[in-house]
Amino acid sequence: MTYGYLLALLVSFGCVVAVDIRFRLFLGRSLPSALLVLGVGLAFFLAWDAAGIGLSIFARGDSPFLLGIMLAPELPLEEPIFLLFLCEVTMVLVLGTQRLLESRRASGHGEAER
Repeated sequence: MTYGYLLALLVSFGCVVAVDIRFRLFLGRSLPSALLVLGVGLAFFLAWDAAGIGLSIFARGDSPFLLGIMLAPELPLEEPIFLLFLCEVTMVLVLGTQRLLESRRASGHGEAER
């Protein structure tokens, strides 16, 4: 049993959350709304995984980096953590890009010179 992948996920997730809260992008902007979005995203992707597993499209595979703890057949413990990370990093990227573009627009950058 090794904690490599789980540790990498948790460290990466923590770094993204720190950026999120520092710049008040997603969790830092409205915690209840963000938690709802994360919950819906997690539920969607777990359902997607369940469908893929049921159709024998997804399989765990052999990896020395997984703990080996299975939540369901072919669903390792690390999968829901990865899915939460995926949802969080997507929201931070989308909202961060939106803020950057709005800032550039407000300062006059990005407009074509005439």
